[in-house]
Amino acid sequence: MLFEKYDIIVVGAGHAGSEAAAAAANLGSKVLLITMNLQSIAQMSCNPAMGGIAKGQIVREIDALGGYSGIVTDRSMIQFRMLNKSKGPAMWSPRAQSDRSLFSLEWRSMLEQTKNVDFWQDTVSGLIVKDKQIEGVRTAMGMEIYCKAVVLTNGTFLNGLIHIGEKSFGGGRMGDKASKGITEQLVELGFKSSRMKTGTPVRVDGRTINFDLLSEQKGDEDIRGFSFLEKPKIQTQRSCWMAYTSTKVHNTLRKGFHLSPMFAGRIDGVGPRYCPSIEDKIDRFSDKDSHQLFVEPEGWNTIEYYINGFSSSLPDYIQVEALRQIEGFERAKIFRPGYAIEYDYFPPEQLLHTLETKTIQNLYFAGQINGTTGYEEAAAQGLMAGINAHLKLNEKPPLILSRSQAYIGVLIDDLITKGVDEPYRMFTSRAEYRILLRQDNADVRLTPIAYGLGLASAERYQKMMEKQAKVEELISIFKKESLGPELVNPILEQKETPPLLQKQKAASVLLRPQIGIMDLLPLMKKPSNKFLLEDFDYKEILEEVEILIKYEGYIEKEKEIAEKIGRLETVKLRPDFNYDELKSLSYEAREKLNKVKPSTLGQASRISGVSPSDISVLAIFLGR
Repeated sequence: MLFEKYDIIVVGAGHAGSEAAAAAANLGSKVLLITMNLQSIAQMSCNPAMGGIAKGQIVREIDALGGYSGIVTDRSMIQFRMLNKSKGPAMWSPRAQSDRSLFSLEWRSMLEQTKNVDFWQDTVSGLIVKDKQIEGVRTAMGMEIYCKAVVLTNGTFLNGLIHIGEKSFGGGRMGDKASKGITEQLVELGFKSSRMKTGTPVRVDGRTINFDLLSEQKGDEDIRGFSFLEKPKIQTQRSCWMAYTSTKVHNTLRKGFHLSPMFAGRIDGVGPRYCPSIEDKIDRFSDKDSHQLFVEPEGWNTIEYYINGFSSSLPDYIQVEALRQIEGFERAKIFRPGYAIEYDYFPPEQLLHTLETKTIQNLYFAGQINGTTGYEEAAAQGLMAGINAHLKLNEKPPLILSRSQAYIGVLIDDLITKGVDEPYRMFTSRAEYRILLRQDNADVRLTPIAYGLGLASAERYQKMMEKQAKVEELISIFKKESLGPELVNPILEQKETPPLLQKQKAASVLLRPQIGIMDLLPLMKKPSNKFLLEDFDYKEILEEVEILIKYEGYIEKEKEIAEKIGRLETVKLRPDFNYDELKSLSYEAREKLNKVKPSTLGQASRISGVSPSDISVLAIFLGR
């Protein structure tokens, strides 16, 4: 017999599939990872970068839960930046440029070193389902492989269709075949499917770019990275560059609009609002004479550059003509044109919060199959699907993160409760408790949970506990030690903030926006001076102490609100309840509640179209 019966089969080895396989295997499940091409595990199909606004928080959360994305990013990064440092700490978001090839190689290496993961190169063409329960998969090679649970992470491959101008051909991404059969079978089983689109820009030969005409964008000197377990060993960084389109560029692109599959109506899928194609930007923002482009290196040892912001599905010759009218790209040669890709997805209201489908037991969806966009969002869903598939098979309670616990909780709750009508991308503005969900404290929030599950190692847990103890120790010192005017006033005058008239606690002085923790630490007695050591970990500790002292009032208030709203999550709703029976509910509320079938009163309160008065009606009906 070629195959044993597996606990979990993961279909697709992109970011979602890789995290799902690793999580389930590390928890003890026997996992088979099936992919069309073992040479492209966790491939960065679009831009060669991880993190960014809100996405960086997600990568740190994945790492805190024992996932691999943060470690792989740190090992393959070629540049690091902390975005939004001019704003409050709730907005700080780490981002790294990665070596595209090294990223995929590191992911494969880590998966190969993960006990309980087997690999099979093949295309899954269908599912084996009996009595509304998953039993295995069928492949293009004619294999039937049996298992207890399946995680589908098909990315853009389900009936994928690539568009370049008037040319269209099947594919999951350039160079890879589309996957056929799964959508049709799932629709027969009662699922609803729809279409979305995304796109990617031209790749340019760096030898043909005049970088003297571009603006250089260097990485941060203070390289933080993503993983709480190990730190980046990067010594040098590669620069990114900035370029700009112009009216001339826009006019050239407009010449091809009648050939664009988007404007000609050949694309049915809805594209991403926050990462539109260059032709979409020109059409929607016709008042703008120029758009910013980011010129990003693809790796340490390649001349290939990714032109972020120049995504297009226009004819290839139009793309090149317009590209050569950008300052610095007059002699540009391309490796391949940009293209749009259409693919099937399944509206995520058809899922439980565990990412298990409501229709078929032990079948899980993760990634772009749920209507999301982005490596980070996909990886987070894969991690949670892998965890929950293992927990269910072992008759253990599911892991459902709340909106006040993690961006991952916000992501999944938004998908399940609100659904999507365009590719979903995470932003800090989507999280109502973002001062609690900072990138610096993801380990404190989530590592204890992962350690309790057996997903985080004792080493990771101990490291988090030691960090927390140091943070609490230094906060205690700042709240106890007083600083006199003679000591502090010279610094206050230098910072142009009013002087002290009498002694004040160091924590009180630190509340002033002009004052940072490093202004006060040298003035304080031992043992606080030990925190001046030039140690990477201490930099993070000092930063967290400063945040917790300066924003203490905001943090406590947000915790109170989260606890109050959280009480609604304890009020359970029956999944089979017919809301049409409650005539006191508005018609829209009845329609939306019957569609989503929320599991709690809290989830019901977040459904678009369900008003506070509708929630009151439900609460009264439930005897609350």
